[in-house]
Amino acid sequence: MPSDNMRPVPPDRSLPELASSLVGQISTLFRKEVQLARAEMGEKLGSMAGAVVPMAAGGGLLLGALVLLLLALASLLVHLGVIRGWAELIVGILAAIGGYVLIRTGISKLGSASLVPSRTMEQLSRDAQVAKEQVQ
Repeated sequence: MPSDNMRPVPPDRSLPELASSLVGQISTLFRKEVQLARAEMGEKLGSMAGAVVPMAAGGGLLLGALVLLLLALASLLVHLGVIRGWAELIVGILAAIGGYVLIRTGISKLGSASLVPSRTMEQLSRDAQVAKEQVQ
């Protein structure tokens, strides 16, 4: 079903008129696709922004809990006979390794793919195909 911008072309139009009409329609189409991409990106960023505050609060509490647990682990090692300095070093190294693994895992999962306006990209691909068919 053609939209208002995609009306059937009367057969008596000249080639320059047809070309001008096609360029105008493609321009309008891509302008609307850019608007769609902006709206989709705004939607994705808005949903992400709502998750930031509870995540930050939870992260702060978890950081405090982690510090206490690491101190408790170092105290346990001291209680088991490890010299205090060595116990703290062991716990620090284990925490650093764990943190590194978690950060690398997060970075690998956090690709730019989650922010790409996929619906708009699919639509642009379909529009380009339609435009090619119209030109032929």
